[in-house]
Amino acid sequence: MLNIAVLVSGGGTNLQALIDAEKAGKIENGRISVVVASKPGVYALERAKNAGIEGVVLARKDFDSVDDYSAALEKLLKEKQTDLIVLAGFMTITNAAFTKAFENRIINVHPALIPSFCGKGYYGLHVHEAALARGVKVSGATVHFVNEVCDGGPIILQKAVPVEPGDTPETLQRRIMEQAEWQLLPEAVSLFCAGRLSVDGAVVTIKDK
Repeated sequence: MLNIAVLVSGGGTNLQALIDAEKAGKIENGRISVVVASKPGVYALERAKNAGIEGVVLARKDFDSVDDYSAALEKLLKEKQTDLIVLAGFMTITNAAFTKAFENRIINVHPALIPSFCGKGYYGLHVHEAALARGVKVSGATVHFVNEVCDGGPIILQKAVPVEPGDTPETLQRRIMEQAEWQLLPEAVSLFCAGRLSVDGAVVTIKDK
């Protein structure tokens, strides 16, 4: 059974999708062993508590630099014997040494079809605002491994979601969460825990069972 650490900074809707998937037996060979929040008082910690999962606060504001925070986070996750790290609305930057320490063991979900609307500055509603401003007819979500390049790691899964007439950033965000993010993230985690993901450079191959 692999130990999964979920890193959060807010409400934890993607965390809840993972919790629900685990309870339903949809995550093969893995369990959420700890939830780490980058600030205190976020509702994601309440979700963890309600599910009987350990919650830890490692507040970014308590550290002088990205390097200091990254080192502390790395130490904590290694102490917890973490096999897989899932970024679920984790809005805190870590350094290249952190991503290297957990190479191909950090998964993130991005609310667009990478390489569109990704990279520095593209997070939260900003992604959907940019998509609507560009007039795209489909958007979606991408689950990818994390490396030192923002949203630049190998892509694991993607799903397209239609953009509807009259969409606002909020309605598009909700549709992408419901139709893509909450489905893809547990699936990718399960594939990882089952040992079915192979990474060769920028390409991820899903192996047969």
